Amino acid sequence: MRRRTVSGGGLEEVLDTLAAATPAPAPSEAPAPVPAAARRPDEFDFELPRGYLDDEGRTHRTGTMRLATARDELRPQIDLRVKENPAYLSVVLLSQVITRLGTITDVHAGVVERMYATDVAFLQDFYRRINSEGHTHAAVTCPLCQGSFEVDLSGERLGES
Repeated sequence: MRRRTVSGGGLEEVLDTLAAATPAPAPSEAPAPVPAAARRPDEFDFELPRGYLDDEGRTHRTGTMRLATARDELRPQIDLRVKENPAYLSVVLLSQVITRLGTITDVHAGVVERMYATDVAFLQDFYRRINSEGHTHAAVTCPLCQGSFEVDLSGERLGES
């Protein structure tokens, strides 16, 4: 039996061909956000500061990111785009761990490339927090009363729970 190897670029071509052969779901068939209780324990919800603007003009602000695996960290190292431009590593890495962005479930490098820089910076920090600390909470101290409390940095609006 002979093995067939596929380079990073070849893999992308195969995936693009498969995606083109599969009909896209109608907008009314877009998946609803997964309730927190039904979400996997290795996934974290976030809300982007600005939001991703898709081709139809819709803004997607909420999303889900999963914990990274060793494979997720190693795979970008062999990507030709990363070898040509090391700054592209975060784009490839984020595209692998973001499982949902609004109604978009196929988050690929092209989606991350088109995000605003503030949103990419937010996602990089979010990635670092959940993968090194395992949560999105931070301990803070009030500068006025010196009271200590915890805040969730996942992007939720003040006053919401």
